[in-house]
Amino acid sequence: MKKICMVGTGYVGLVSGACMADFGHEVWCVDIIEDRIAGLGRGEIPFYEPGLDTLVKKNHAANRLHFTTSLAEGMEQADVVFIAVQTPMSATGEADLTYVMQVGEQVGTLLTGYKVVVTKSTVPVGTARRLAAVIKNALPEPVDFDMASNPEFLREGSSIEDFMRPDRVVIGTESQRAADIMSRIYRPLYLLDTPIVHCDIETAELIKYASNSFLAVKISFINELATLAEQVGADIAVIAKAMGLDKRIGPKFLHAGLGFGGSCLPKDTNAIVHIGQSQDVPMRIVTAAIDVNAELPHRAFAKAQQLVPDLAGKTVALLGVAFKPNTDDIRSAASIPLTRALLAAGARINAYDPVAMPNFREVFADLNYCDSTFEAVTGADLCILVTEWNEFRQLDFEQLAKVMRERAFLDCRNVYNHKHVAGYGFRYACFGRPDSARPRGEGQ
Repeated sequence: MKKICMVGTGYVGLVSGACMADFGHEVWCVDIIEDRIAGLGRGEIPFYEPGLDTLVKKNHAANRLHFTTSLAEGMEQADVVFIAVQTPMSATGEADLTYVMQVGEQVGTLLTGYKVVVTKSTVPVGTARRLAAVIKNALPEPVDFDMASNPEFLREGSSIEDFMRPDRVVIGTESQRAADIMSRIYRPLYLLDTPIVHCDIETAELIKYASNSFLAVKISFINELATLAEQVGADIAVIAKAMGLDKRIGPKFLHAGLGFGGSCLPKDTNAIVHIGQSQDVPMRIVTAAIDVNAELPHRAFAKAQQLVPDLAGKTVALLGVAFKPNTDDIRSAASIPLTRALLAAGARINAYDPVAMPNFREVFADLNYCDSTFEAVTGADLCILVTEWNEFRQLDFEQLAKVMRERAFLDCRNVYNHKHVAGYGFRYACFGRPDSARPRGEGQ
């Protein structure tokens, strides 16, 4: 068992800390937000993540998971200090390392004996070396410590499973001592034959950006291909299935729709572009992926206008506002630019999402927020499926046809079969399949 200090109780820090405690380690989670720490002590989770509340309560009750606002308390007995604070995207696209460096300086002032200091946050290549210099400069007296990089690969909505049964664990170190300590932290995963990738720190730092950027490119590729499929009358769903059967390509991240959002892919793609610029290596493919992704909400709005040409004064039901199901995260969600475009066109919006509406309300205070799908679609002229929550996958179109003012449905996630929806008299549109905006019987 190791004693661990996890600095930051955001998504990465809290999930990682709770899972490490479940491995049997003793973990102190540290945050400067007093209300958050007090709430965590009562079992209150500051964001939505399935199963996390149960995991936190279980390990807190077992006295393996502690919460404190004192970094000194968290570090006192720790063998390893993980830095898992946010690295938000700056106005120019780089990763903002302000919080990381502030923690590094505080760690330096408190360091009295050997520890491994690990960057868990996603940070640009070279950050660990910069952080080491900050820590060293803050030391009251010389103390030996090691740096390590241990990037996270957690998907919102399935993060506990991702941590407990990962595809791989990446550990970047410079000393065998640090590598041994980090290996012991993840020893439970060795029993599952989880691949552990040991490498130098710079390689570990770049692996996270490389992985996320590749996924973003894959998503943007299928979305760009979807536009072509529409033009030539092909079906992107069948194309994606056939592509995914090729083992060199694989089926994941080949779903046409509104593209990528959330806290990772938008931030990490922009960051690797800036890393490339700093090294005079233009990341042209990633840049193109970013551009394609930015166009998708505007494509959705254009499709909405095709279904309902004059949106002024019309009511639009938005089903889902989170960037993906099973999360309340709206960061870089396609719902935001789409909503702005609809409002600019004069539309009234009924919004419903199972968990993300409180966060969306902070961006759009004046929408009509509804308590159910039925309430959102009643009296609507257009229904737009934005986030493919499970409860939106079995809509009763017979009922929708009765309560909506106009029968128009925009399926931004290609959940439904257009013939099925058109059979209830709906004008229907989606992404990457032949135009089906007219109901059955109108020229089809």
